[in-house]
Amino acid sequence: MAWKRLPRRLSHGEEATLVEHLDELRNRLIVVLVALGLAFGIAFAFHERIIRWLTEPLPDDKQLVTFGVTEPFTTSIKVSLFVALALALPVILYQAWSFVAPAMEEHTQRVVSLFVLFGTILFVGGVLFGYFVVLEQALSFLTSYDDDLYNIQIRASYYYSFVSFALLAMGLMFEMPVFVLVLVRLGILSAAKLRKNRRIGYFVMLVVAVLLPTVDPVSLAFEFIPLLVLFELSIQLAAVMERRWAKAGVLWAAEP
Repeated sequence: MAWKRLPRRLSHGEEATLVEHLDELRNRLIVVLVALGLAFGIAFAFHERIIRWLTEPLPDDKQLVTFGVTEPFTTSIKVSLFVALALALPVILYQAWSFVAPAMEEHTQRVVSLFVLFGTILFVGGVLFGYFVVLEQALSFLTSYDDDLYNIQIRASYYYSFVSFALLAMGLMFEMPVFVLVLVRLGILSAAKLRKNRRIGYFVMLVVAVLLPTVDPVSLAFEFIPLLVLFELSIQLAAVMERRWAKAGVLWAAEP
């Protein structure tokens, strides 16, 4: 059967030679490449719909242009690769996790698995939030700024790079609770330390919101408020998980 050819995940404490580890790594890389190839094929087959979807936040009076003979094709390839990476991300994370999981104890494996699932949901939420809330406001301002001084033409390849990085940044920002929980688990942070330095945390969230595609007070508020909510959620989750990890005896004490 085909599934029998897939790389088998070793159990915790199971011994394997260097050659066996390298063979497993090679097989997992092959699985990742196959997943990327299939995802790219699907993305390229629907690249026209995807490009139209990514273009929707652009103001109606603006048009994308390309320069050169090959740019229309290379732009479609770039968009398809970005979408393929997003589609294959669950397979990539699973293969990476399966390769390193045997080095961890069983209870740690379960915790990390939950972190991966939680992080994936938050990342998707951040990308959707960036697309539906942030991008339209940002693009409306940026593509009309000083339009009486310039003949504003928007290059397609630059536009899709900007949109991709903006959505990626929003997705990573929404990963904040996962980052905080990892630091708490390692004993670097604690719920008490987060509460004590809440004002500093608010300031950091404001700086992050300003660094994102923020162009006016309204869009700044749209970005800042969700980050504050995520920060407060991180504190509450840290307090809950801190107690659970302390009872299990797997929590490293944070420095005061």
